Amino acid sequence: MSIAGNVRGVGSRRALALSVAGLMAAPVLVVGTGGSAQAASCTTSTGPYQKQVEKYLHRPVDGRQSAADCKAIRSFQTTYGVTPTIGYAGPVTWRTMKTLTAQKAAGKNPNKDKKCPTNKGRIACVDLTRQLSWIQDGSKLKFGPVPVRTGRDTYETRTGAKKIYWRHINHVSSIYHVSMPYAQFFDGGQAFHSVGLKMWNPPGSHGCVNMRPADAKAYWNLLKNGDDVYVYGRKPGT
Repeated sequence: MSIAGNVRGVGSRRALALSVAGLMAAPVLVVGTGGSAQAASCTTSTGPYQKQVEKYLHRPVDGRQSAADCKAIRSFQTTYGVTPTIGYAGPVTWRTMKTLTAQKAAGKNPNKDKKCPTNKGRIACVDLTRQLSWIQDGSKLKFGPVPVRTGRDTYETRTGAKKIYWRHINHVSSIYHVSMPYAQFFDGGQAFHSVGLKMWNPPGSHGCVNMRPADAKAYWNLLKNGDDVYVYGRKPGT
């Protein structure tokens, strides 16, 4: 063998060693037979919230990741827009589950604790902690509660008493250049408006209260300039 051949041989062996090391360091995935890239991979790693997620999904609670656990977790992640959808029981997945639990518990009495004022007549309430909004008139619920998607970390939706001061049904953001249908502004550039995302899709908005299209349209029809808005609580993860 020539010197050049020896060099090439050494180089090939080094490259192979590096490739193997890289594979060993990468997340461990189980390859399935689903056919698509999305369905073909599932993590075997046990997440920090494995037991909590297993309990939420009515899986055997043993704190160890299994193929069936991963399939159930991935199905949840796909349904609620949690990424990456690899079946990992991480903090975002568990936080989404806790938010859904709180929303379900709210039922048709979201203001049971009276944190949103009941002495202002028609008012839109936004609970950042539960990621819920509703419209009430005094203590009477008029619409909702509905899930919302509020500001992400460093872009938090500001708390306190506000009023709707400008409405634009076909608004387009001059800052982010995105469509904001049924926009109703209540605090600077922060507004209720429709989006095409799942409400639980992390990390959140740039401060606006994102809503499902039908909910945003209902808010548009129920509210007007001068109506009160009250924002309270703190979004998980901010």
